[in-house]
Amino acid sequence: MAAEPGHGELEDAAISGLEPHLETVRFRPGACLMREGSPGDACYFIVSGEVRVEVDRPDFDSDGVVSLMGPGTVCGEFGLLDGSPRSASVYAHTDVAARRLSADALRGLCASDPAAGVRMLSWLSRSAAGKARAFAKNLEEFVLIGEPDPAMDALVARSAAAQQGIAGWQEETIDALITALATEIAGHADELAAATVAETGIGCVTDKADKNRFASLDVARSLVGKPGVGVVGGGREALTEIADPMGVVLGIIPVTNPVSTLAFKTLICIKARNALIASSHPDAADVGAATVDLLRRVLLRHGAPADLVQAVPWRPTRATTAALMRHPGVAMILATGGTAMVKAAYSSGTPAIGVGAGNAPGWICADADVEAAAQMVVASKGFDHGMICGSENNLVADRRVREEFIGALRVAGAAVLDPADGERMTRAAFDDADGRLRRAVLGQAATAIAAQAGIKVPAGTRLLVVPLPRDAVPGPWGREKLAPLLPLFTADGQDDGLRLCRQILGNGGSGHTAIIHTRSQRLALSFAQQMPASRILVNSPGAQGCIGLGTALTPSFTLGCGTYGRTSTTDNVTYTHLINIKRMALPG
Repeated sequence: MAAEPGHGELEDAAISGLEPHLETVRFRPGACLMREGSPGDACYFIVSGEVRVEVDRPDFDSDGVVSLMGPGTVCGEFGLLDGSPRSASVYAHTDVAARRLSADALRGLCASDPAAGVRMLSWLSRSAAGKARAFAKNLEEFVLIGEPDPAMDALVARSAAAQQGIAGWQEETIDALITALATEIAGHADELAAATVAETGIGCVTDKADKNRFASLDVARSLVGKPGVGVVGGGREALTEIADPMGVVLGIIPVTNPVSTLAFKTLICIKARNALIASSHPDAADVGAATVDLLRRVLLRHGAPADLVQAVPWRPTRATTAALMRHPGVAMILATGGTAMVKAAYSSGTPAIGVGAGNAPGWICADADVEAAAQMVVASKGFDHGMICGSENNLVADRRVREEFIGALRVAGAAVLDPADGERMTRAAFDDADGRLRRAVLGQAATAIAAQAGIKVPAGTRLLVVPLPRDAVPGPWGREKLAPLLPLFTADGQDDGLRLCRQILGNGGSGHTAIIHTRSQRLALSFAQQMPASRILVNSPGAQGCIGLGTALTPSFTLGCGTYGRTSTTDNVTYTHLINIKRMALPG
């Protein structure tokens, strides 16, 4: 953002008698100074610390940080000048001390000392004009090719040099390095999980530790012994396939699974002889940086360049992330996170592999093993408080087994709510204005969410289930819910079950995952053929099965959704997506 009038300038232009009109206020990190859409009734002169300006995000994993502002700056003057609602929210990024000028105080100043009031209004107008010019410049940089950014250039250059440093390493050496990196993350899985929950405020420490171990040890086992680069095959005498690294990979790391996704992307990048620049979600930046530090120490111990894994400098904004996405030295973007961020990656001009939203139906067929299905549903959607997007997001039970299934859910640890409690849960879980899941329930324990709604549930409850009529499918309950919350819909027979599952996938989950519980191989195959989903899980828990835990799928924390979900692959992404295959063809 362009330079703005400093606090010293305010003092130079300050009017005598201004002090009585200013209120000294202090904010702890994370406190909200002003909220998007609220009345413009005051502005704040920042005396010390930094504030973070954010716009509302369409989903939890999209980055809404517009800028950071420090001492000498003012925020909120636009609304104060024209009385319009706030166009962004402002949060204390650190401990902040500020002077608050309210609209009433400004009117009082103008009444008691008109000349001083005019000077203050003029100063605020200059500040607003400077921000407007800076915004126009930032917008131009998003639309056109931006000016060179020396810091980003240096970051990418270090990655490129490090990537060349392992270009000639043998496969056994790379595999030993991958194993060491995985072992290090697994050894710190518990403390990284605790740090993640402490920083983000979402998820379950025990489950995140299990995810960290899976994303390191299990992913490493899936890579070791596989051909990486060089001659990798051909199959015919006249054709030889040669694998080359892509180069520098930008990895977008989500707030939902920050450590596990970062560990996974590191391993597949190094297996393919690429370097990784990790851009962690701002709400998980500290634990992301700590994980990168651990990985870099292992790289150095094994004689590899530490810059094979780098973190985007602390406090990245949407502008810095966009600049890296379109940097000519970045060869590929691995985009895991919110829909808006994935769209930005695909529109950057740099090749990208992105993920789509999950809204998996879990169909309990008339011939299902109902008890086993209920146990899997609770183990899946209750895992990490519902943070894996491939977990069940909607249950569809055949009417013939519906009551039996409800009983089995209760035995397995779910609370099945009655209509009155279901109404209370709807009001607590979803925003009244747009029906989006409230941030306060994202990744929280089922018992905590029930308490928010004023509902009593058994102490060990892991999952909250709300039986609903099928006309609720298009509404908020029928969409992705990254929390231990599930609606239960009823189907009348196979054709109706198939139709209802397709409808659910069409409500924001196309291409991701669909789950069926049945004893019929014929029905399972029919389900797989008719669902617009990349992963069809049969008699499996969704959260674990979609990432390759307990199924034959490739272990992965980046799950493509194909053209069903407007992404470029249906695969569980792995290192083979990060190499270029050359084909040497002879006459034949």
